[in-house]
Amino acid sequence: MQHPDLLVGSEHFSDAGVYRLRPDLAIVQTVDFFPPLVDDPFTFGQIAAANSLSDCYACGATPLTCLNIVGFPDNDLPIEILRDILAGGADKVREAGAVILGGHSVRDAEIKYGLAVTGTVHPDRFLTNVGARPGDELILTKPIGSGVMTSAAKAGKIAPSELNETIAIMASLNADAARIAVDLGAHAVTDVTGFGLVGHAWEMARGSAVTIEISAAAVPLIGPTLELARGGALTRAHKSTRECIGDDFSAGGVEEALVGVLSDAQTSGGLLISIAADRAETAMRRLMADGVSGAARIGIVKSRGDFSIGLRS
Repeated sequence: MQHPDLLVGSEHFSDAGVYRLRPDLAIVQTVDFFPPLVDDPFTFGQIAAANSLSDCYACGATPLTCLNIVGFPDNDLPIEILRDILAGGADKVREAGAVILGGHSVRDAEIKYGLAVTGTVHPDRFLTNVGARPGDELILTKPIGSGVMTSAAKAGKIAPSELNETIAIMASLNADAARIAVDLGAHAVTDVTGFGLVGHAWEMARGSAVTIEISAAAVPLIGPTLELARGGALTRAHKSTRECIGDDFSAGGVEEALVGVLSDAQTSGGLLISIAADRAETAMRRLMADGVSGAARIGIVKSRGDFSIGLRS
């Protein structure tokens, strides 16, 4: 759609929409929901809420209000499970400094939960996944592997306790990383979710008309992610991401299992930040100081070449 105050719509696979209300104020809106990834209802609510809020942070916005979106089989499961899911979501919304206004529920054969989020941002200071420049460095603020780890847990390939690190990562907010990206004038930002690191980096590269080169060995991984991927614990998403990108991708010399991990779906993943090279070290120092300990410098942005996204060993 076209409108003079519609600053960001559905073009370039943007993380959220941005609409200008007045010269100094715009709203950011996004929505996300999905079925449970973990067994504990409260924890699932936390993860789903953090994931929904992440798209707001990826735009450099401050979340203000949220609406619950619920699908629940109330004829088959105790309503207390839904209560705990909503409590987990509310816990993360409070941590973000936002409020839940209400929401909507439908009877469904499968549990689903998430949020519609509204935030605010200055019309001249919002971030998008478009604008990466040749010479930029890429910073990833959370390790990769949530898709593999949760799949392995469901299949009984790892003990429940081995999922604790993954849960903590998925439930953590991207608020601090977003604030630092805005303060340091990041050129482009996106959060890494359903299309994996490779897929979301490809969207950034395509929208910015550049080539993004990621050092596969520099990407931080959660625990035994690579070992589990070698054993087949990847989700189906890594194949669909690769199929979507097609020949606009190069991964010469990188182990196929690692390519799969970097293409695999993530839940409530970190921010991928494209920032001027002379600010990358400052960004890393501030991220570490603010407790974003999983952050890493993982690649560079080049002038557009023969493909949009490349992995190197």
